[in-house]
Amino acid sequence: MRNRPLLKTFTFTILHFATAFTVVYALTGSVAIGGAVALIEPLCNTLVYYLHERAWQRFGRQRSEQSHGYGHDLFLKYLNRTRGSAASSSIRTPR
Repeated sequence: MRNRPLLKTFTFTILHFATAFTVVYALTGSVAIGGAVALIEPLCNTLVYYLHERAWQRFGRQRSEQSHGYGHDLFLKYLNRTRGSAASSSIRTPR
């Protein structure tokens, strides 16, 4: 299970190196500065990214009920709650 986050981190690192070099080289025109920034900045971010992925794997599964419905499930719970309270109050009130 640990190989997938490591592989994902490695491929992200390659893309990050290329992006950092391209941006800095385009801004400065210097291969040396572009190379230095492309080595230092992505290395720091790669470590942070890997730790972030591991934290999500460890702590992201603690919720027993996950919502993937963009709030629709919450809306339906609200509707059921309001319908239930309205129905129960009409039953309880004698006329």
